[in-house]
Amino acid sequence: MSQFDVLITNVRAVLPGHDEPQTVDIAVKDGRFAQIEAGIPADSADRVVDAGGKVAFPGVVDAHQHWGIYNPLPVDVRTESRASAQGGVTTSLSYMRTGQYYLNKGGPYADFFPEVLAQTDGNATIDYAYHLAPMSKEHIAEIPSLVADHGVTSFKVFMFYGSHGLHGRSTDQSSFLMTPEGERYDYAHFEFVMRGIQKAREENPEFADQISLSLHCETAEIMAAYTKIVEEEGS
Repeated sequence: MSQFDVLITNVRAVLPGHDEPQTVDIAVKDGRFAQIEAGIPADSADRVVDAGGKVAFPGVVDAHQHWGIYNPLPVDVRTESRASAQGGVTTSLSYMRTGQYYLNKGGPYADFFPEVLAQTDGNATIDYAYHLAPMSKEHIAEIPSLVADHGVTSFKVFMFYGSHGLHGRSTDQSSFLMTPEGERYDYAHFEFVMRGIQKAREENPEFADQISLSLHCETAEIMAAYTKIVEEEGS
């Protein structure tokens, strides 16, 4: 039995600590890179592929995709993930929420998210995960369980939904976002989402640093303020 399943020779690989691609061989075992260096013996693998000097890059992680907006989710997963793979993206982090578009459903994530996972399962060409937007008080209370039960560590808050924005008093916001009667998706909601994220971090200290909240910032004042911080701090 050979040491490796596949040996890719004559590869120019982008490696840590080098400004230019290095000519190496890449050995693969059980679907994973097992060894990357020059001069790996050809007889150590079941199959040898000559890459012809092509450049090999690590797979790209696309942390901002939107599967399931304009097509049914299973269809979109197939087409979007296939397009990602063709472009060198091997992992996707796709946004998901309740409300219009996506599955066009409201309700708790305890019911909604398993359906998302079921419709995604078996359709993706690449690795994937979802980051979720807590749209209601119920969703905020579910953040710790989403972390513990489903491994969701990335959450998102929108500052603007067109005429349904946080800054306005749109009467059809609730119907668009399918939120419970009497609740508003507004600045106060943003505050409580942040508290929910902090609670999840406190309940899961072993990976608290991995639990994040993204701010989809579309208001001019907030964009200007954060731009100034980045310019001043360089981070």
